[in-house]
Amino acid sequence: MTTLVLHRHPLSGHCHRVELFLSLLELPVRMVHVDLAKGEQKSPAFVAKNLFAQVPVLEDGTVTLADSSAILVYLARRYAAGSAWLPSDPVAAAEVQRWLSIAAGQLVAGPAVARVAAVFGAALDIEPPRAIARQLFERMNAHLAERPMLTGDVSTLADVAMYTYTAHAPEGGVSLEPYPNVRRWLARVEALPRFVPMQATATRERAQVQ
Repeated sequence: MTTLVLHRHPLSGHCHRVELFLSLLELPVRMVHVDLAKGEQKSPAFVAKNLFAQVPVLEDGTVTLADSSAILVYLARRYAAGSAWLPSDPVAAAEVQRWLSIAAGQLVAGPAVARVAAVFGAALDIEPPRAIARQLFERMNAHLAERPMLTGDVSTLADVAMYTYTAHAPEGGVSLEPYPNVRRWLARVEALPRFVPMQATATRERAQVQ
């Protein structure tokens, strides 16, 4: 197997979910830093890899893939076929897909956007995404009262996709203290063999909610 190449930024939650899954699968990977502040993602060479000029991008031999959810699905099918990460059962697979959609929807619109404003100084009203985050975490907290992981008893791509921006929500000023089931779920993900964390960022918003 050739060594995979991941084009990423260390503070991107989208990149971290791919990094985390690569580690969980024990796949060899070479990390290529993309300096977003310098606009390297907009260079012709990078746009040739992803026309939307976004990280992450994964290269696996002749295969080049963008979009973190698409990359997760590829890795599960290519290197963990038949595993629980992406079940073959139609209902179980649909449950995983549901959370991948939430990861691309409410998770981004809420905690991810609030964190972008705090960590990168994006000029936006931080209160609407905080409200979306709190509503999402309330629903996740209720959902996780009945199961240890998002789709049941075992870890799936749903947990990988939802973990990072949930764990780092306090950086955007969203406390996780009101959601004990969410915090227990985060601890279960962090207890997985070969779990790797994303670099934390000390923000004013994080200090205010801790």
